[in-house]
Amino acid sequence: MSAISFRARNRRSAPHAERIERWATAAGRGPGPYHLIDVLLGIFIVAMLTLMEVWRGQEVAPYMVMFVALTLVYGFRVWPLRATLIVALAMTIAPGWIMYRHHLHGYIHDAELAEVPLMPLMFLVMAWHARRRVAAVREIEKMADQRRAVVDREREFFRDASHAIRTPVTIARGHLELLEDVLIDPMNEEDLEIALRQLDRMSALSNRLLALARLDSGEPVRGVPVDLAALVDEVGRNWASSADRDWAIDCDPTGLVSADPEWLELALDALIENAVHFTDSGEQILLSCWSLEDRFVIAVADSGAGIAAEDLSYVFQRFWHRRPVTGPMGSGLGLPMAQAAANAHDGHITAGRSTIGGALFELILPRKPATTSAPVPLPAHSRRDADSRVTSSS
Repeated sequence: MSAISFRARNRRSAPHAERIERWATAAGRGPGPYHLIDVLLGIFIVAMLTLMEVWRGQEVAPYMVMFVALTLVYGFRVWPLRATLIVALAMTIAPGWIMYRHHLHGYIHDAELAEVPLMPLMFLVMAWHARRRVAAVREIEKMADQRRAVVDREREFFRDASHAIRTPVTIARGHLELLEDVLIDPMNEEDLEIALRQLDRMSALSNRLLALARLDSGEPVRGVPVDLAALVDEVGRNWASSADRDWAIDCDPTGLVSADPEWLELALDALIENAVHFTDSGEQILLSCWSLEDRFVIAVADSGAGIAAEDLSYVFQRFWHRRPVTGPMGSGLGLPMAQAAANAHDGHITAGRSTIGGALFELILPRKPATTSAPVPLPAHSRRDADSRVTSSS
């Protein structure tokens, strides 16, 4: 069957060969190993045609088996349109001629000749659906590539923007801090405090943009032993010393957790900062943690205004804000960054309403065996000044 070997022999036309290669790739198969299948299929079809010639009066059985084999092979790899039409035409003429001659000699009835056009027609219908499937797959792959390119550009923008913001903010903060020693007017001091507070927010924004870019890039997190209860206790105590809230820390012994302490602290820091941002002086914030059979849980609950039911599906979207009762609007990156850090640990964060009236966030981590028995201390370089925590956005 020359049409079946079409892919192997038609090398004279490079552009056409490239089109054939693209169809083979779109079907998920390479061209090399399937030349042998084409040859074997051709041999099988010749054998079935021989049986049709020899088994006079029983031609229908090998005829149908021949089309079953053809359809099976075509389902694995879509041929070019021209090759498909040539094969369908050849598979109509050759068996049809045999069956027509046998009909003339009285070996088969008139009704059996109806099989001659029906089987090629069914094959062409199947080939049409297969080609539509390949075209749809290629379109989906094209859309996926475009989406991947957009995500890559966004990731590069986050990373570049965070670096671009960090340098001028650092320089501006240094100059403003030099002015603190020479300013006497209380109004000027208040303006300076506002400017420094806004620079702190910009610094937190750049840090979180960079953190999101690192997490989005698929950068793996470390899996080292961390004493989860000790981490929550230390982070909570640092916050309790700076924010005027009614703090409560209640952690059951959790033992060692296989995790990255730096990313866990950033996630927990964002959750606590959110609780501070949406509570007033004297309101309650409760930190707790416990372990279950298959997971660890860190909970941050507050007695603030809580989250409206219609807003629960939006709290982890980037740049989406809840408007606090008092205080400035946040950047909308704290909670998404925390969720991304949890996802990087194969965990997640849920949002809901706490038993003390406000919001409840639960950071859930899968239980993974720790590799050593020595816990890793909280990273000192990620402990920010307490005052800047309170003023930065969530």
